[in-house]
Amino acid sequence: MAAQPPQRLLLLADTHLPRRAKELPEQVWAAVGDADVVVHAGDWVDERTVLALRERSRRLVGVAGNNDGADVRRHLAEFAAFTAGGVRFGVVHETGPAAGRERRCDGWCAGELDVLVFGHSHVPWDSTTPSGVRLLNPGSPTDRRRQPACTYTTLTAADGRLHDVRLHALPPRPARR
Repeated sequence: MAAQPPQRLLLLADTHLPRRAKELPEQVWAAVGDADVVVHAGDWVDERTVLALRERSRRLVGVAGNNDGADVRRHLAEFAAFTAGGVRFGVVHETGPAAGRERRCDGWCAGELDVLVFGHSHVPWDSTTPSGVRLLNPGSPTDRRRQPACTYTTLTAADGRLHDVRLHALPPRPARR
């Protein structure tokens, strides 16, 4: 197998625009510009966000979430798979409750994927299943829920491995007037 060039990825989920925020934070747009692949794990809420990310991304991989209507679903399926930097990724919105997640996800993707990116909970997650599949949830860049900050994740995929996996905390948004 020929070596693939390193790929910089930006992981997003649960943007809920324009309900939770009017726009994505500027820091996220800057990360979009730096990424070779932007991955969105669902709950976009509006088609405008899908189209804006598609226009500004070198490559966009996304899925629909439980809060996405027909306008978003016309562009996206509920599961996506792709390869970057020799790493096999899957993207889905929901994986069910946190308890038992690793074993449950192993049943879905062991041997098929190296990484499963998911959303729904707004809670950042980074774990590994018994068979070695990495599970990543970037949290939400617009709705922190019970988390200390809104978040997103960046990483590099190269030579069939993940490198520099980093969860980024965004500064608090100014209060609405």
